[in-house]
Amino acid sequence: MEKTDQINLLYISYYWPPSGGPGVQRGLKFCKYLPQAGVRPSVLTVDEKQASYPVLDHTFAGEVPEAIAVYRTATSEPFEYYKKLSGKKEIPYSGFANEDAKTGFLGKVFKFLRGNLFIPDARVGWNKHALKKAEALLQNDRFQAILTTSPPHSTQLIGLKLKEKYGLPWIADLRDPWTNIHYYDQLYHTPIAKRIDKNYELQVLERADAVIVTSEDTKRLFLNKPAKIDPNKIHVIPNGYDEDDFIYPSTPPEDEFLITYTGTITENYNIDVFLKVIAHLRSVNTDIRYKLRFVGKVSEGVKQRISKAGLEGLTEFVPHVPHTEAIKYLMESTMLLMAIADVPAVYSNVPGKLFEYLASNKPIVCLGPVHSDTDRIIDECGAGRLFHYTAYELMLDHMMLMSKAWTINSNLDLPYINHSQFSRRALTEKLAKVVKRLTVKAAKI
Repeated sequence: MEKTDQINLLYISYYWPPSGGPGVQRGLKFCKYLPQAGVRPSVLTVDEKQASYPVLDHTFAGEVPEAIAVYRTATSEPFEYYKKLSGKKEIPYSGFANEDAKTGFLGKVFKFLRGNLFIPDARVGWNKHALKKAEALLQNDRFQAILTTSPPHSTQLIGLKLKEKYGLPWIADLRDPWTNIHYYDQLYHTPIAKRIDKNYELQVLERADAVIVTSEDTKRLFLNKPAKIDPNKIHVIPNGYDEDDFIYPSTPPEDEFLITYTGTITENYNIDVFLKVIAHLRSVNTDIRYKLRFVGKVSEGVKQRISKAGLEGLTEFVPHVPHTEAIKYLMESTMLLMAIADVPAVYSNVPGKLFEYLASNKPIVCLGPVHSDTDRIIDECGAGRLFHYTAYELMLDHMMLMSKAWTINSNLDLPYINHSQFSRRALTEKLAKVVKRLTVKAAKI
């Protein structure tokens, strides 16, 4: 498609390079491949010098196509006050992964304030700045559609306002559930705060022309809410992997059975059975040197559980690293560990890391809800096994077999995994079709 025929899309995202973490990758990869699919995105984001990014990854900046216009605005957020009052240098992670296992009184006060003074979230102070800039851009009449992506879900309120004022086709991309996110109850919402937040959520679901979610479970979750939603306007476009990121060869160690976990993990991610299995294997398979490696943010509660299982001596903790380096850690592993938060309504959660795990061709062992989307994807791709959080015997039998196979050949890489449908390029084609369909429909009105 010629550039003159491309659809101009205003892509509004709080997270953008140099932000790190999973939140930035979806939008970055969409914008990387959208021009090839006939859609030209322009990005509206926050000034990196004022942004509250928990982690940074400057390597992502090199992936932003030069032809994409990026507009940055100021913001007004409470995180500097939080750091001064709490004495902490870090910005809170989602799910409070960098909080102590047992939150003290002051920590509970901060969570209460976060949950009741800043609705839907503490980054809502960006909205007034983003709205002002978005309106200036839209007055030039150069955009045919708007996309807002969240978390932070406050970004969806920007789309809501712009929809009301300009009537352009609006796509709400919700990477995570909103009021059903696994740490929602940790925010100590008052009844009125919950009511306001749920009302915002329903307004977005009802008024957006299209809603993008990352799993079938999330789609069902939203359709079960008391909102007037056309099921046909909710589209499932999961997270994925970018072939360009996998530049490293597979080099599993020959002298140790190395199991790697990448990303953030908190106490909500119940890996107790896995730790018990590894402790048992270590005691019976004395000829095998097992090693666990966690790359990313690990909460103190998880570290305590590892220590309690007697595995502290064989566990390596690697702080957050650039995304390209995280991929390298995957390729240097024997197996990969994944876990889904053990909380109600978690069926909707398909971890973004799953798709890069698939692309690595490493066998996956996962703890999570059976019959969930994650379970289905792992099974359909033949990429490993998902076990319930209490399935000790089943996981032990499986890991015994994997250990025996390792003694014959230390390279357990899977010969073939059917994961091409999860490539970022293929997924972006799906998004482009949604954008084109909405703009064609709007042009006929």
